[in-house]
Amino acid sequence: IKMKKTILFFTLFMLFLTKGEAIWCYRCVSSTPGCSDIFNWRGIGYLGEQCPEDNDVCVKITERKGASETITRDCLSTIKAFRTDIPADQYEGCRPAAKDVRLAHYVNNTIKELDIRRDFYTSTEFCFCFLDHRCNTASAFSTISVKILFTITSISLVFYRFL
Repeated sequence: IKMKKTILFFTLFMLFLTKGEAIWCYRCVSSTPGCSDIFNWRGIGYLGEQCPEDNDVCVKITERKGASETITRDCLSTIKAFRTDIPADQYEGCRPAAKDVRLAHYVNNTIKELDIRRDFYTSTEFCFCFLDHRCNTASAFSTISVKILFTITSISLVFYRFL
């Protein structure tokens, strides 16, 4: 009977745990050594950072103009504040940037370097990932699956004793 109480206690304890695992993304720009198209995590010197929001997505932005290429790696929630060209479809995979026709509508600016229309780069591509463990370091076993596995095991052990 003491074993049943212990199993019941741990089952309830596991069900009330609420801490989840957030996705980890590399956050760097191609000017950082190791963060270019050929990625080397040893070059940037760390294994990434935890994203600020729960249901976040890792993003790799590739911007090209001629032979020049700029790559940015970050969390989607971080870049949403200042990027207006994020594609609407943010599921796993790569897509071209969205065109924002509202940008610089009432502005007459002759300074090209400000890039208020976001047309400096000839091509911009967003690559999203949240399922592939090569783009983040979140574990394959989520907390909820461990809870369910532990609960099913505990219940089957309790019922096995009664049979």
